[in-house]
Amino acid sequence: MNLHRFAPGFSPQKYARVGGLLYLFIIAAGMFGELYVRGNLFVAGDAGATAQRIMNAPGLWRIGITVDLLMQLCDLPLMLIFYVLLKPVNKNLALLNLLCNMIQTAVLVANKLNLLSALYLLGNAGYLQTFTPEQLHTLAYLPIKLHDVGFGVGLIFFGVVCVIEGQLIAVSGFFPKLVGRLLQLAGVCYLTNSFALILVPELAGKLFPAILLPPFVAELSLGLWLLIKGVNLPVWEQKAAETHTT
Repeated sequence: MNLHRFAPGFSPQKYARVGGLLYLFIIAAGMFGELYVRGNLFVAGDAGATAQRIMNAPGLWRIGITVDLLMQLCDLPLMLIFYVLLKPVNKNLALLNLLCNMIQTAVLVANKLNLLSALYLLGNAGYLQTFTPEQLHTLAYLPIKLHDVGFGVGLIFFGVVCVIEGQLIAVSGFFPKLVGRLLQLAGVCYLTNSFALILVPELAGKLFPAILLPPFVAELSLGLWLLIKGVNLPVWEQKAAETHTT
């Protein structure tokens, strides 16, 4: 089969390998922002200590936000890659997957304003002089907490993405079925964690971080498979040809 019927120079293997690189960068960037930056600067339940740490390392806080935004920028080409690769399986589901992923990324990008607002509240601007330091510390703590909830809201849509994408991968024939099922399990974990965060915060606290272990395993497996193995090209070409002729 001639792939040039679909697009000149198109190669699903190149798409898969680029997708794998992007996915692994996204995982690494997410861990850097959440574990290294906010994990070291945010002190749960202590607004004063959190404020002091951020004021002592504002550059690191800004780097964390920047890396998060780069991660979400990488989401865009990765969405397109998954759409192109999975469209031969089911075009409508692949499109729904793309739309849910776009909403997730939009929510997470907008959510970064919460982290930026903490920096403004801990600055030395004249308009802040009407507040005491303690009040400013509390005001800066609140948007950081809100960021956690906003992150959970974004992951609701990503949980749906994982369920749909996992199903497409599992039945594709050109990706391992196990990777698809692991991704679906990851989606259930994301949905459970996010809705617990909104509905029963105490339960979410007990589930975290253990509930995020299956998503880590599933997404790392998918990223590595894309990078190292790519797609089963003959099967992909056959499905693409069948889709093209119907």
